[in-house]
Amino acid sequence: MNEHELRAQLITTARAMNARCLNRGTAGNLSARHGEGFLITPTGMAYDELVPADIVVMDLDGSRRGARKPSSEWRFHRDLYAARPEAGAVLHAHAPFATALACLGRDIPPFHYMIARFGGGTLRCAAYATFGTQELSDHALRALEGRCACLLANHGLLVFGRDLSHALDLAVEAEALCEQYWRASTLGRPPLLDDAEMQRVLEKFAGYGQQED
Repeated sequence: MNEHELRAQLITTARAMNARCLNRGTAGNLSARHGEGFLITPTGMAYDELVPADIVVMDLDGSRRGARKPSSEWRFHRDLYAARPEAGAVLHAHAPFATALACLGRDIPPFHYMIARFGGGTLRCAAYATFGTQELSDHALRALEGRCACLLANHGLLVFGRDLSHALDLAVEAEALCEQYWRASTLGRPPLLDDAEMQRVLEKFAGYGQQED
């Protein structure tokens, strides 16, 4: 995919974040790996008003090119691409249920086997730090060790995928699990799956969704 096509896909995916109720207004941000750096949505601009020229090009050293300023959260996008070679796209959203749980500052435990979809037995919550800071990025990367999604305390949801479509699908799935956990918790304390069962599920997920030739 060339740069112009990727810019257009970023805008389409960013608009889909709002259409799928992951974000409202100008909240959240989105990026995709490109060459030795990445493309990222600009700060403070409504997704419905974006045109390809508004997308910002960034290098892993933090330098940028383009007429717009990048999202204030560019640091955890940059750091994820540097640390996780499997990351092709990074999505951050203020999804309602994920954000509500993030404000409690707690990990989401293995109440449902699909938690393993994100790489482990829990969906971790990163410690709080001011938005846009290196401290927040450092906390996020720790919470994402062995995972492809985490909550950000008092903030929202962060996921990465192999490409933009995959990252969006993971974010929708993570928000659905957060809603299910919230609803189940209103009725009591959900029973949790044990470590042995979660390990079995993780092993099954190693080939999940792969069709045989």
